[in-house]
Amino acid sequence: MGSYFRFSKAFVVLGLAFTVLSQAQSQPWSLLQAPNDLTLKLIRDPVILSLASTDYGHIVHDNPFAIFSPSSISDISLLINFSNSLAIPFTIAPRGQAHSVNGQAMANDGVVVNMTELNGFRNGAGIVVVSDGRTNAPYADVGGEQIWIDVLHATLEHGLTPLSWTDYLFLSVGGTLSNAGISGQSFRFGPQISNVHELDVVTGKGDLVTCSSDNNSELFYAVLGGLGQFGIITRARIALGPAPTRVKWLRLLYNDFSAFSADQEHLISFNGRNDTIAADYVEGFLLLNQPPLDLSSFPAPDQPRVTSLVTQYGIIYIIELVKYYDNSTQEHVDEDVKVLVEGLKFVPTFMFEKDASYEEFLNRVHADELFLTSQGLWDVPHPWLNLFVPGSRISDFDEGVFKGIILKQNITAGVAIIYPMNRSKWNDQMSAVTPNEDVFYTVSLLHSTGFDKVEEFQAQNQQILKFCKDAGIEIKQYLPQNKTRNEWIKQFGSKWKTFEERKNQFDPNRILSPGQRIFNSI
Repeated sequence: MGSYFRFSKAFVVLGLAFTVLSQAQSQPWSLLQAPNDLTLKLIRDPVILSLASTDYGHIVHDNPFAIFSPSSISDISLLINFSNSLAIPFTIAPRGQAHSVNGQAMANDGVVVNMTELNGFRNGAGIVVVSDGRTNAPYADVGGEQIWIDVLHATLEHGLTPLSWTDYLFLSVGGTLSNAGISGQSFRFGPQISNVHELDVVTGKGDLVTCSSDNNSELFYAVLGGLGQFGIITRARIALGPAPTRVKWLRLLYNDFSAFSADQEHLISFNGRNDTIAADYVEGFLLLNQPPLDLSSFPAPDQPRVTSLVTQYGIIYIIELVKYYDNSTQEHVDEDVKVLVEGLKFVPTFMFEKDASYEEFLNRVHADELFLTSQGLWDVPHPWLNLFVPGSRISDFDEGVFKGIILKQNITAGVAIIYPMNRSKWNDQMSAVTPNEDVFYTVSLLHSTGFDKVEEFQAQNQQILKFCKDAGIEIKQYLPQNKTRNEWIKQFGSKWKTFEERKNQFDPNRILSPGQRIFNSI
C-alpha cells in the first residue's frame, strides 16, 4: 500500500537519465518536455512502475509511464497544467492506499500521483483537530492522503471522533470520499461524504479550489462520490462529535431472511430521534454451509451449535449490532441494549455479546489483515462485487442470488455483507448514486481467491448482475466496475447528464482517474 513507493529518490534519479531518451520516441510526450520542477519528481524506475501497475484487487494490471512524487500541493497543479499544455494530454491518477479492486487507481501510459509523498510536505500537520468548546462544532482538517486510522487516533486525543466510517481504516481520506465511504453507521449519520464541511481540490484544469456547500458548491458536490473524475482531494474538513470509550457488540443469528431483514430495517428506523434509543451501528452478514466456515467470532463452547444451525438451514443470517457508551452512560447501557433487542425475531439463545473498546471495534478488520498477511492470504486476487439493492427487492435478491447462485455454486471464499441504509441521509446533489427508494441495502461479496480461480468468481459476479437485470432489480454498483458507456449511463441514471456536464466543466481534457473507465469506455 503506502509502502509501495518508499524507495530512495537518489536510486530513482540514477535510473532516470538512462530511460528518458529511450522512451522519448515511443510516447506522445517525454520527460524532456517536462518543466524542470517536475522532471526530478517523475519516477521511471521499472520496479516502482510495476508496483503501481496493480492494486488490492490483483486483477487489473496497467503500466503507467511515470510515478509522480509531489512535495507540495502546487506540484500537483503543475503536473496537471503540464498535461493540459500538450497537444495530446496524458492521464493522471491519484493513488493513496490503492485499495481499489479493479484498476481504479491506475493510469495506463499516464502518470500515477503518489499521494503518500504529501506526508513529508505536511510536516506532521496532516491532521488538525479544531474545537473551541463553545459555539463552533468541532472538526478536523485532514490531508487527502491521510489514512482514517490516523484520523481516529488524532481525534481521540481530543475526546472526539468522526461520525461515519468504513469497515477498514487503512484507507486514504481522499479515496473514500471519492466513492462515498460506508459502514454500519451510515443509516444514522449518512456516508462519509455527508459529513464533510469543506474541501481543497486540484481540478482537472490544474486550479486549486476551496469549496463547500456555500462556496464553489458545484465542484464540492461533484467531487464527493465523484470517482476522482473532477479533481484531486488535497484537504477535507470532517465533522466530529464526542467520542465514546467502549461498545456493546452483539451478534444475533437468524434462520429466516424475512425476519432478518425486517429486524434490520426496524433497527435503522430509530436513527437518533430524541425520544428513542438508537443503535450506533447495524450491519449483517451471512454464514453459508460452505467451507471454510469461519466461526472465530463466536465463543469456542458455542461453535458446535452454530455449526449445527448452519448445517441445518444452509444459510444463517447474522445481525451485527453495536451500542456505544462511556463513563457517563455506562450505568444504562445494558438496559439500552435490552430495549434494542426486545421483540427481535432471532433464533432463541443465539445472541452473543462482547464488550470492547471503541478503537478495537472500529479497527476490527486490521486484526484479520495481520493474520491473513502472516498466512500469505492478503495480497491475493479480490474479485469483489459491491451493490446497492432496493429494499423492496431484497427478498428477491436473497432467493435469486444468496440461495439460487452463491449457495448452489459452492465456490464462495470470503465475506458476504448485507445491511440497510436510509436514503434520507444521502445528499442527492452529490455525485454518488443510490437506488431511488427510502431504504436500500448494501450487499458486498468480498471474495478472495487464488490467481487460478479469478475467472470463476468473475463469472459468478456476472451471473449475479445478469440475474438482477433479468429480474428487473434496479441495482446500483458501489465501487463500480462498468465497461461500456451505456453501462455508465445506466449506473448514473438521472444524474448522468449532470455528471457529464461537470466533467466538461472541471476536467475538459478527460485527464483524471482514467482507471475508472467512465469517459474512455466504448
